[in-house]
Amino acid sequence: MMQPSDDQRPAFRATVEYDGTDYAGWQIQIGQPTVQGTLETALAQVCRETSRVIGAGRTDAGVHASGQVIRFQCVWRRPLADLERALNAVLPASVAVREVALAEPGFHPRFSARSRLYRYTVWAAAVRSPQRARFAHYVKQRLDLDAMNEAAATLVGWHDFATFGVDPEERAGRGNSRREVLQADWRTTPDDDGVWYRFDIEANAFLRTMVRTIVATLLAVGRGQRRSSEVLNLLLAADRRLAPPPAPACGLCLVHVRY
Repeated sequence: MMQPSDDQRPAFRATVEYDGTDYAGWQIQIGQPTVQGTLETALAQVCRETSRVIGAGRTDAGVHASGQVIRFQCVWRRPLADLERALNAVLPASVAVREVALAEPGFHPRFSARSRLYRYTVWAAAVRSPQRARFAHYVKQRLDLDAMNEAAATLVGWHDFATFGVDPEERAGRGNSRREVLQADWRTTPDDDGVWYRFDIEANAFLRTMVRTIVATLLAVGRGQRRSSEVLNLLLAADRRLAPPPAPACGLCLVHVRY
């Protein structure tokens, strides 16, 4: 497909929602279904040219999004509402584009972001629920909400989060595991069959697996397997070997990106 050079094509931004269950993550991988690849295929169909899609967050395999932000370039001479409709007409049911607009000069979904908000959902009940399992991590026992919130509060502020994740640039020798967490708290919503636990965490940026590893640690506190005071010790240790395996991806969702 022929296309003009990138600097001649207008840039667009959009919000994307997706069910990440059947994807190998955001970033393109050879031979694997990815959200980025799915969006680029849709753009090629609609605009009849290749276009690289840049996202605000590189979500892992199985992770969802309701507020992923993307940027792409293409030639489009009709109303933006038509572009949104055309993309959604060819995208699979698991991915939807909304709020398509012209991107501001210099806008970059990742580097222009001030913070990102992730939500992790846990469903606690005596019996598992197959319908809820796609978007929530199931546990049998009720959790100690106060203890989890006490532990989560120690994460707020500037810290070295090396215990809970890895900087993607670490292998290139540019790794930096310091991040600023702006919010970290749990809340509950009763249900006829059990209880929903939702953990919101907002930070200027995240390390790879950082949110799910934090959740796994806090769930151990909620079950009484760790004391809330231990979380601060884990944080100060900055040692990935001390943390538990990440919580399942099904419960995690990128909710919002702030600019």
